[in-house]
Amino acid sequence: MKVKKGSEVELTIDSAAYKGKGVGRLDGQAVFVPNTAPGDVVKARITKKKKNYLEGKLLEILDSSDMRIEPKCRHAAACGGCNWQHVSYEKQLEFKREQVRDHLHRIGKLSDLEPRSTIGCDQPFYYRNKMEYSIGHKRWLSREEINSDEFVDDHCFAAGLHAPGRFDKILNLQECHLQHPISYEILDAVRSWCEDHDIEPYNTFNNTGFMRNVVIRTSHHTDDLLVNLVTNYEDDETVEELTKDLLEQFDRISTVVNNVNDRPNPTAVGRYEKTVYGPGYIEDYIGDYKFQIDANAFFQTNTRQAEKLYGVALQYADLSADEVLFDLYCGVGTLGIYMSSHAGKVVGIESETVAVDNARQNAKDNEVENISFVEGDMKDTFDPEFVEKFGTPDCLITDPPRAGMHPDVVSYLKELELEKLVYVSCNPSTMARDLKELKEVYQVEEVQPVDMFPQTYHIEAVTRLSKRN
Repeated sequence: MKVKKGSEVELTIDSAAYKGKGVGRLDGQAVFVPNTAPGDVVKARITKKKKNYLEGKLLEILDSSDMRIEPKCRHAAACGGCNWQHVSYEKQLEFKREQVRDHLHRIGKLSDLEPRSTIGCDQPFYYRNKMEYSIGHKRWLSREEINSDEFVDDHCFAAGLHAPGRFDKILNLQECHLQHPISYEILDAVRSWCEDHDIEPYNTFNNTGFMRNVVIRTSHHTDDLLVNLVTNYEDDETVEELTKDLLEQFDRISTVVNNVNDRPNPTAVGRYEKTVYGPGYIEDYIGDYKFQIDANAFFQTNTRQAEKLYGVALQYADLSADEVLFDLYCGVGTLGIYMSSHAGKVVGIESETVAVDNARQNAKDNEVENISFVEGDMKDTFDPEFVEKFGTPDCLITDPPRAGMHPDVVSYLKELELEKLVYVSCNPSTMARDLKELKEVYQVEEVQPVDMFPQTYHIEAVTRLSKRN
């Protein structure tokens, strides 16, 4: 059977794949279909033909899987934020373990290694402490609107999340269940105020319009709440008027900042930042330690799960009071500070200036005196000269970005032949790639998946390694 692009086919979904897609088969060829679950019988339209697989779009569920549930959010099928909301949470945890297992076996060539059961989240909704909403001049149309015989205008002040795979259209949210409900309420208030005051949304095609993003950060252990208004240019009067309106509606807001991003890049980080109200940051705790979090600083997105993640990392590090610990890609210092009372000395490395400044302030605020932070690009900073200056670590923890570690860093770790390594990863595929290289020198002993992002396909994992005899 030769399948053409655009063909409509019936499939039985038999497994779950990376990025939250279900997998069916046509004549032995895999077909990836979003918004499906193993056990579903579906009608799908083929949208892409690749050499070794096909991609399809769900048209109709002919027979529902036993693991399928009714999504909590009306936007679940269209929004790219929650890929697994139509599947029971227990099954999500199983899928994520299988995802880690697949990466370890297929990419890392660690066929004898079985990851532990995924550590789940006690609160699988409203768990995020940060939401980054986008604003644009065109909204994403629903399937019903697209199929309508009548003209439907997609131009408006759209505020929400980018439609999957589209940089130019925004899913104009009417609800969101990932962050505390106040998050969506603030977004809705910004949208309403801008519409009432004829404020232009950002236009990605010609870099015009004023409002670009609304970023909201909440604290789990305190009542702090930060609103970051990201604009295309500076207009203090408009920002101050909007801030005044928000403060009148939401007394929980503790600080408001304005990031001015006057460049065409799609980031919500401004070229410069102005504090409009309050201190310009929030504070939160992980364990016994308090952390200052600026608008653009990295902080673990799920505070409650971060404590579980760090607990696993601490267990794997197995530190003693006189040991030297290196913390690579340390961000604002949360993990190193969390472990500081268990080690003799901790040294963190981070490339982002604002994160290093936060890390040093966090150490000072928590009266942690056995930790220091070095700013620099990891591949250039982590070298023999660095080790000579700070001493050979007894244990090293690395928590790289999604791209994983730079090859030069991996190579140097192999040269060092350290007694203990702990790899914390937000992307098991790049972790598996790095483990494939590291296993030449280190024994990969155990991998623990931790679900930091319920309802999504994302999964974090902690790996314990030791030097081979």
